[in-house]
Amino acid sequence: MDLRKLKTLIDLVQQSGIAELEITEGEEKVRISRGAVPGAAQTAAQPTLYVAAPALQPQAEPAAPAATPALATPPEPEGHVLKSPMVGTFYRASSPGAKAFVELGQAVKTGETVCIIEAMKLLNEIECDVDGVIKEILVENGQPVEYGQPLMIIG
Repeated sequence: MDLRKLKTLIDLVQQSGIAELEITEGEEKVRISRGAVPGAAQTAAQPTLYVAAPALQPQAEPAAPAATPALATPPEPEGHVLKSPMVGTFYRASSPGAKAFVELGQAVKTGETVCIIEAMKLLNEIECDVDGVIKEILVENGQPVEYGQPLMIIG
């Protein structure tokens, strides 16, 4: 990662008021967090830059081919896989005490809300994109999810 990018990221942290920023590009990882500098006033938080060196990959000797390659890969789930359209936090209900949007075995229709993903303090309703029955819920309530991560199996 070049110095101009790092400077831009530091400026972004200072201007936005976010507490911490972590970016990974390939094997390079940069983490910028706001913290008090020794000897400075506590209100004047300065960004601190942490740069992780790329991890060295040990050279593995060629292994013998697996005797049963079909058993090494997990079986594909039967049915439609509903994937996360964004990075955020997965919630099954609209609030902590509320009833979950869907349960296992429940029939769902296209356009019906099946969960919420919170991203940057915004609650995004995730709608079902096929008609079917909820066969499996692959994510726990309150768990962080990545873009494209499978959330549910609908059969």
